[in-house]
Amino acid sequence: MRRIVTIATSSCATLLIALLTGSSAHAALPTAASVPGGVALIVLGPISASSTRPLAWLGEQRVLVAAEDAQWVAVVGLDLATTPGTYELRVDIAGEWQRHPFSVVNKDYPAQRITMKDSSKVQLSASDLTRVEEELATIQRLKRHWREATETDLAFVLPAQGRRSGRFGVRRFFNGEPRSAHAGFDIAVARGATVKANAQGQVLAVDDYFFNGKTVFVDHGNGLISMYCHLDSTAVQPGETVSKGQRIGAAGMTGRATGPHLHWSVILNGAMVNPELFVVESGKKS
Repeated sequence: MRRIVTIATSSCATLLIALLTGSSAHAALPTAASVPGGVALIVLGPISASSTRPLAWLGEQRVLVAAEDAQWVAVVGLDLATTPGTYELRVDIAGEWQRHPFSVVNKDYPAQRITMKDSSKVQLSASDLTRVEEELATIQRLKRHWREATETDLAFVLPAQGRRSGRFGVRRFFNGEPRSAHAGFDIAVARGATVKANAQGQVLAVDDYFFNGKTVFVDHGNGLISMYCHLDSTAVQPGETVSKGQRIGAAGMTGRATGPHLHWSVILNGAMVNPELFVVESGKKS
């Protein structure tokens, strides 16, 4: 039986809460940005010695809940296709159901025009189109994956060192034709450059896709997943546990790419969100 001692001082009380919740008192939450492609942070209530971690849903998708400064905070991923307006989080706190409304505001992303020498990556053949549709269905399943975890590391390091070449959310045109917005973050590096896990987790999948090329998915727990694309080679296997900073592969230009680089995506409760919101550099958010 767990013995609980109530201590009056705030510092000791914070330590007690951290021990009870199984996480640090400061979860290094991502930067809040309640916009399409961003992350909404919603305070659910105080943590107490008797409280259990709330369960939260956006629609039918579970949402990560973290401990931050003696409060429970829902960390909600917002898809790029999210329409600005008012949304509602459903929350179960020890059997008591609550509804937490929140607003999403508009964000204008710039346009980018890309010329592909290999037009077969833009105008797909019937067989390539069938392959792409099957792969997209697989990726959608991976994006909705949920693994219960005691704690989730939300303070990311950059997975590669290089020039930041492609920002998140850019509206893209390939050979003059509109395509889906850029749901990731590009880092220009030489072929063979080290790609490392931005946080600890478990390898969810390793595969070679038509558009994404050689790809690794790392599941950080509680609906937070990283995806590393266009790799030249991979160094991990599905089910393997990886630590923050561990080498998971080498950068390349497999799939649809105009040059060697790492495309890095972050998925939160099934939504592709801006990876830069999670990056901590020199003790500060990027």
